[in-house]
Amino acid sequence: MSLAPLILGVDGGGTKTVAWLAPLVADDAGTILGRGQAGPGNPRAAGFETAQANIGAAIEAAFVDAKLPKQSVAAACFGLAGAGRVVEQEQIAAWAKELQLATRVRITGDAEPILAAAAPDNCGIALICGTGSLAWGRNRAGEVARCGGWGYLIGDEGSAYAIARAGLREAVRSADGRGYLTSLLARFQKELTAPTPQDLIDRVYSPQMTRERLAGLAHIVFDAALRDPAANRIVTDAARDLADMIVVLCRQLQFPASGYILAVTGGVMLNETLLREGVLQCLEHDGVAPTTVISVAEPVRGAVALARLLAAT
Repeated sequence: MSLAPLILGVDGGGTKTVAWLAPLVADDAGTILGRGQAGPGNPRAAGFETAQANIGAAIEAAFVDAKLPKQSVAAACFGLAGAGRVVEQEQIAAWAKELQLATRVRITGDAEPILAAAAPDNCGIALICGTGSLAWGRNRAGEVARCGGWGYLIGDEGSAYAIARAGLREAVRSADGRGYLTSLLARFQKELTAPTPQDLIDRVYSPQMTRERLAGLAHIVFDAALRDPAANRIVTDAARDLADMIVVLCRQLQFPASGYILAVTGGVMLNETLLREGVLQCLEHDGVAPTTVISVAEPVRGAVALARLLAAT
């Protein structure tokens, strides 16, 4: 058995779930005793049954990695995409308590752990830009607000999905002669093995073209953006959309003119410098530039921090 109380941090997204097992008392090294990973943990996208199974599997893998028997921990925080509302949080919490995963359990959306990983006081703004997009913030008065995160059908502006879809639209408009000539048409045809522009219909509407796979085509737009005006315009518009979310939160949460911490994560925001710089330029132009920008490659670290805070309260 373990010699000291333990805590759990879980980060569940649309493609994977990561669980970290840590000691209750933090040390300077930020020790993590065990790490586990499983499939998607987004209860809305994957379904509650699948998400819960994957969360459980990731937790079990973390105990195996730590060479410890599975046991109830002092506190656990689950930061899950698709769990931003009370209805999802209550269902996951009830499941976790039924399985006695932890003495104290907290379920949050996937944004709060990102901010917690970047800001010790959990104050500032978190921007997620991967397959989808969302901004979430918290001020020193404890007030919280969010902007975006409406899903790919009616929102997710600036996301990889939105950028890829915009690129495909420019490509087929070019094929019709309705839009500007753009290298995007040939690039998408090559990527999707579509000999003619009309073959893009079969490729895009194929059952194998999932939302995640379509979002993965955003790299085509970024690859072309430095030389192709149509692609560059798509990236510029995406940066503006993401910056607008942050501007709204700055106004709602009344962040001071001296700035705030901006924590960013998601495959697009972490890997596409052109988009990230575009967002920061927009914020500078709008007079709401952050004092510090921190990239969060492992949001689960913030879930561990929130679990530790939960155990102490």
